Amino acid sequence: MSQTILDYSSLESSSRWKNLPPPPGFSKSSSSVHKVASKKAISSADSHDALKEKRAWDVALAPVKSLPMQAFMLYMSGGGVQIFSIGIVFMLLLSPFKNIAGMNEAFAQYAPSKSTNPKAITTLPLHKLAYILCNMLTLAVGLWKCRSMGLLPTGTGDWLAFETRDPSPETSLF
Repeated sequence: MSQTILDYSSLESSSRWKNLPPPPGFSKSSSSVHKVASKKAISSADSHDALKEKRAWDVALAPVKSLPMQAFMLYMSGGGVQIFSIGIVFMLLLSPFKNIAGMNEAFAQYAPSKSTNPKAITTLPLHKLAYILCNMLTLAVGLWKCRSMGLLPTGTGDWLAFETRDPSPETSLF
């Protein structure tokens, strides 16, 4: 069994499509990238960091953007205590804690290029604060649903087992 080696460098010089212009946005020579002035290179890095910051804001606001769908799912699950509604509420209550625990890893790829430690808590602090607040809003919606289902002890009747009473006056005389 013989092994065939393909040499792709020879295809470019003998191609019949050689005289066609390159498609828009494509530069044929990679040397043109190196001819860019240093000022353009700096602005390119700045625009890359600006794009990273924009994507970081998208990640920070993602819990709020998914909240209408989660609220619709809570509405459709009903007010009773069934396995389906408990599962949805459990996932709604668990996801903010999981998101906050993995927050530094979620934002590490969006750290500025000047950052020495992209997984540090001080990297993108405003974005991370907004992310925490958005997740707390999701948690509040989950707790509201638990309250409306009667799963949270909010009334006085929920605490009757812990209430102590004084002895009745009739039996205290003897």
